[in-house]
Amino acid sequence: MCLILFAWNSHPDYSLVVAANRDEFYERDTEGISYWSEHPDILAGRDRADVLGSPGTWLGFSKAGKFAALTNVRAPSEKNPDARTRGELSLMYLTSKDKPASFVEQQSKRFGLYNGFNLLMADLSNPKNAEMHWVSNRMLMGHSIRPRKVFPHQPLAPGVYGLSNAMLDTPWPKVNHRVAAFAQALAMDQGELKNADQYLKVLADTRYASDHELPSTGVSKEWEKALSPAFIKTPSYGTRSSTLLRVRKDGNFEMVERRFDATGTVGHDVITGALSTAPDSNLSV
Repeated sequence: MCLILFAWNSHPDYSLVVAANRDEFYERDTEGISYWSEHPDILAGRDRADVLGSPGTWLGFSKAGKFAALTNVRAPSEKNPDARTRGELSLMYLTSKDKPASFVEQQSKRFGLYNGFNLLMADLSNPKNAEMHWVSNRMLMGHSIRPRKVFPHQPLAPGVYGLSNAMLDTPWPKVNHRVAAFAQALAMDQGELKNADQYLKVLADTRYASDHELPSTGVSKEWEKALSPAFIKTPSYGTRSSTLLRVRKDGNFEMVERRFDATGTVGHDVITGALSTAPDSNLSV
């Protein structure tokens, strides 16, 4: 994942709305969203690359009400080619019984095994005590990214947020202008799990940042420019999927995924369902 826009408890009908782009090399083997045979309540895409660790997912949701999404922290100078795959963290959270804060406490000693990551976790199993957290194994010190050794609890207050390949709400151009567009789409949403295209249009923006707006993350200026749009397309690397997840306060949810390769759109799926704790669902998978 390289851009995640999300609204946490800031819509009258939705507990959570997530619109996200996953950017990756086109050659990396990937499966689209589905329920996993070994974890039948988990709805997620699946990484099929040959990696160290358990191939996981960049974004997933479970019928138990758990959500996880992951982005890499862009810091090429400190990248360890022998690190474990970060996608296993999302899967570990989705398959655990831990709340977000407990998961961080239990797993923080492992976080040094991974290259830089941001991990979003939510638990909607109990609507009255729903919670969402952000954790990263990196921190910004001045203009430099450094490993984090202490992991304080970072619960998120209700609001609209943007996350790319730096810290939460770092004001990269695509984060700033897409958060604004996402908030507008959210305001127009009547809460009926309709008109997903208005969110997918937000994610499809291909404008480049101007040179003076570009962040400095350790890659060339040409590559910074190529990576600056919300929707990325280069000959070998680009946005592989756009995903929309909306979870209503009554427990009904919808996940929409549009997939791409170097030639354009190659797949589109819509899956609806209800949390296992929802008392009166009228949606089915």
